[in-house]
Amino acid sequence: MTTAITIPHRFRGPPESGNGGYTCGVVAAHVGNPAEVTLRRPPPLETALRVEPAGESVRVMDGDQLIAEGTPATVEFEVPEPVSFDEAVAAAERSWIVQHPDEHPFLSCFTCGPGREYPDGQRVFVGPLPGRNLAAAPWIAHESLPTVDGRVAPEIVWAILDCTGGIGSSYVDGERERLVPFVLGRLAAQVVETPQAGDRCVAVGWRIGRDGRKLFAGSALFTDGGELLGSARATWIELA
Repeated sequence: MTTAITIPHRFRGPPESGNGGYTCGVVAAHVGNPAEVTLRRPPPLETALRVEPAGESVRVMDGDQLIAEGTPATVEFEVPEPVSFDEAVAAAERSWIVQHPDEHPFLSCFTCGPGREYPDGQRVFVGPLPGRNLAAAPWIAHESLPTVDGRVAPEIVWAILDCTGGIGSSYVDGERERLVPFVLGRLAAQVVETPQAGDRCVAVGWRIGRDGRKLFAGSALFTDGGELLGSARATWIELA
């Protein structure tokens, strides 16, 4: 059975396309948890996108253009020890997004765009943690976010995991590596639980590796008590 999804303008990354993590989370809802989603083209906003089943997987189409593919996945890797909320607040103050917001390539990004005010945007600006190859930021779930059964919708957790890993992977030994703009290519995530409005959370991201123009990132979201809410691995592609 063919269904449709639409990416609202609020959940944009670049000005004219959907936030990669949010889009992947919406696609993943048609696959299961955990899931892996590959973005083939920038997801258009406010457009009915066709979701076509393909066995256990799905293909998301805009007319005859393939936008994304989703499939069941296994997300298994070592998640770092939790970071306290206060440590995350201090780390965010060191974020290059805070110190040099004009250098952000996508000011309008729902998760990490400095051109958005909270709670319209989430302003998750991960910064380096001293002595750890890890970046962190605080996040408080807002009541304006979409919910499922009284909790924040899973695609919002996907959005947080997305940019947290992407920005976190720009740090090497605590220092920002100068990179040209890069975009999400693939995201595999497992959502253990979602927060409720008002819950304080800690997002962490780190670099797993690099291969040419590809960056491999990990990310995780915790409660401020250290309980794991979700984790993800991502492939990011540097723009030529």
